[in-house]
Amino acid sequence: MSFMLKQHIGAPCNPIVKAGDEVKRGQCIAEPSGLGAKIFSSVSGKVETINDTEIVILADDVQNKDYVKIKECDSILDTIYEAGIVGAGGAGFPTHIKLKADIPDGYVIANCVECEPALHHNIKLLEEDPGVVIRGIEYAMKVTNAPKAYIGIKAKHKKAIEAIKKYLNGNKDIEIKELKDIYPMGEERALIHAILGIWLEPTQLPLEAKCVVINAETLSNITRAVEDRKPVIDKDMTIIGKIKGGNEPHILFQVPIGTPIKDLIEECGGIDGEYGEVIIGGPYTGKAQDLDSSVVTKTSGGAIVTIPFPKYEGPIGLLVCACGANEERLRDVASKMGAEVVGVTKCKNVIDVKGANKCKTPGDCPGQAEGIIKLKRSGAKRVLISNCSDCSNTVMCCAPKMGLPVYHHTDHVFRTLDYPLTRRLPMEENK
Repeated sequence: MSFMLKQHIGAPCNPIVKAGDEVKRGQCIAEPSGLGAKIFSSVSGKVETINDTEIVILADDVQNKDYVKIKECDSILDTIYEAGIVGAGGAGFPTHIKLKADIPDGYVIANCVECEPALHHNIKLLEEDPGVVIRGIEYAMKVTNAPKAYIGIKAKHKKAIEAIKKYLNGNKDIEIKELKDIYPMGEERALIHAILGIWLEPTQLPLEAKCVVINAETLSNITRAVEDRKPVIDKDMTIIGKIKGGNEPHILFQVPIGTPIKDLIEECGGIDGEYGEVIIGGPYTGKAQDLDSSVVTKTSGGAIVTIPFPKYEGPIGLLVCACGANEERLRDVASKMGAEVVGVTKCKNVIDVKGANKCKTPGDCPGQAEGIIKLKRSGAKRVLISNCSDCSNTVMCCAPKMGLPVYHHTDHVFRTLDYPLTRRLPMEENK
């Protein structure tokens, strides 16, 4: 079992064990050196090796679900710190820092959107055990003094919504907000806009709208830490794609962190013949990783096995979007297609914030004709885009008219899963 020392935003943690040590499941093995969160062993066993990036533990042959409990704390915030909780939706921001806020006239927003189309474990958790998430909301409200909370969830998830309503049983302090099925509805500023009607600037944090936004699984981890003194040692996962037995999602709850991704895929049936790549995360923001070395971390959302890439050995232009793949990922996809990149431009809505691409109004696009014209002038015969639903819609309004066929970097994923490709929005979504 391999435990990465960087499973969060911030610097890698410092190991507090050494090679040869015997450790127990739930024992802290690394502590933050600054911004970060504690890391725990999810197995009982012996520390084999430690290097700059990971701690490798040889697991005992016999394991059980028991664990070393975190110490009892005087406050919920301290409990969250001791449990090593970070944003489980992918960002990995330490939750104890996010909740260090006093918003007596503000809101906790539970991000239950599960924005990435191929991932399903958050919605399944809400269908089967909404209370573990809702109690996490209540703990977050208590910590921040927020009198009101909203649960943002796509309206299409009827079963989960009914389960939430049943558990809330008329609680007016926590309100469900049913949202459109577009990407990136789960992005923090898009979610705040959909619920409160406020567009934050790309440089602003949710606190400037008197909000804290927390992912569903992160909330469940808060509940487990407060009620069971459980550290973050397990992760909910979706395994999906070109897997023997079909491409239906395999939902795996509470998988030990450090588990090889390859083992989970084998558990779900194994890869079905030739494949393109294994994406860790979702189709839009996930990254291709090596099958033999990838392991579950605190922020791993899922593993997607894809069909091989289509071949296009010609000149291609890249349109980079802040909401999807960055230029590095688009170049990776283009290379796997066999294409020659002849031009790169950014979505019209992108601005640079401290070296990172940020969207002015995520999910709400002003038009892409200028970028497509630029790519055509650079010699591109086709374009590869990474845009959100609305941006892709605007690309499709102009690129075909200019004679430029369009690829989206999620195409090979959605073809694997028999999902609709990211192209034109249905008219009702485009009003």
